[in-house]
Amino acid sequence: MGKRMIATRFRANWVDLCDADDYAGRWVALDNVRYAPGSNEPLEADVVDVDDDLVELCNRMRAADQTSCCVIQCSLRKSVSRISRAVTSRSA
Repeated sequence: MGKRMIATRFRANWVDLCDADDYAGRWVALDNVRYAPGSNEPLEADVVDVDDDLVELCNRMRAADQTSCCVIQCSLRKSVSRISRAVTSRSA
């Protein structure tokens, strides 16, 4: 099991979030995401939850009926569009 951290929902800048020690390299569930124009890269979002373990995070999101959240790993800023497409195609 990964390191779990249920965050109180708060608004965050994506780059700042990825640079923060508590979030860098971890899976983050985001809601109300504002994306960079013409891309799938988040600029800012509401942080809902975070975990080292993607499966654990997704299971909690499903159990909490937070199924519209975007889940992204903070360390993969350059690969966001690939991850977003994969998550979207699985939920369709």
